Amino acid sequence: MTNKPIVTIIGSINMDLTITTQTMPMQGETVLGKHFSTFPGGKGANQAVAAARLGANVNMIGMVGADAFGDKLSKHLRKEGINDSGISIDNEASTGIANIILSENDNRIIVVPGANYRLSPNIIDQHRHLIKESDVVLVQLEIPMETVNYTVQVAKEFQVPVILNPAPYQDLPDELLELATYFTPNEIEAEALNSNPLFMKIQEKIIMTQGEKGVHYFLNGKEYHIPSYQVGVKDTTGAGDTFNGALAAQLGQGHSLPEAIRFSTAAAALSVSKIGAQGGMPTKQMVEQFLQERGSVQ
Repeated sequence: MTNKPIVTIIGSINMDLTITTQTMPMQGETVLGKHFSTFPGGKGANQAVAAARLGANVNMIGMVGADAFGDKLSKHLRKEGINDSGISIDNEASTGIANIILSENDNRIIVVPGANYRLSPNIIDQHRHLIKESDVVLVQLEIPMETVNYTVQVAKEFQVPVILNPAPYQDLPDELLELATYFTPNEIEAEALNSNPLFMKIQEKIIMTQGEKGVHYFLNGKEYHIPSYQVGVKDTTGAGDTFNGALAAQLGQGHSLPEAIRFSTAAAALSVSKIGAQGGMPTKQMVEQFLQERGSVQ
């Protein structure tokens, strides 16, 4: 398993505007913040960076505005070794942003999609060749649902497995539930999925992340749990995206599901040690060393 897998990620590209504060403001309240920073973000871009650092050749399909944030984010992705030929520029909408408030090892996030919501099925059609050449496709829900649905159809046409990260959660069309290979909800998203009549049919596709409690998944009719690694936490913002990028890279390289989840759990643990969704994302070598030092969690 020495060859790099090809992972194509279709999703959002944002600039994260991050504020750290001692206390979360209540409704109508003003508090003083401690720091303000801008970081590259967006679930799609975050997962692309994670997958690239963790050993995959990554194609990114997305959309930015014709503005300074868009230019900066495209350059950043190229610097991370990501193929940005699938990134389009929209002249009418601004680049997406996320306003992130960090306090007491937790976060609250407001996303303004901007150009991300202009990513249409027509644009996916322009980049079908990227999907066709992929080992794994990874998609999230910060772009229009019709585009997500169409992407999964195209991947199915080329027999490419799809990981769908259902965040931020929206009701999923039955076709999506049937065609996607895996779903990676957190506990809240999994509970929402559970209300769907098809949930029992797709249970084996569910890989549920539970933060510090670890990961639940199903395999061959049995339920399994992999605990998380205990580490010092500075910012949990990018942990889920790191997990998804790692999972795509590992599965694309041919690892078994338990192996891929264990590796991805370690990568997510390392990611929370620094500020910024992408700031703490580790390299493959860092995760392998971490696993050697810590061993398998029990």
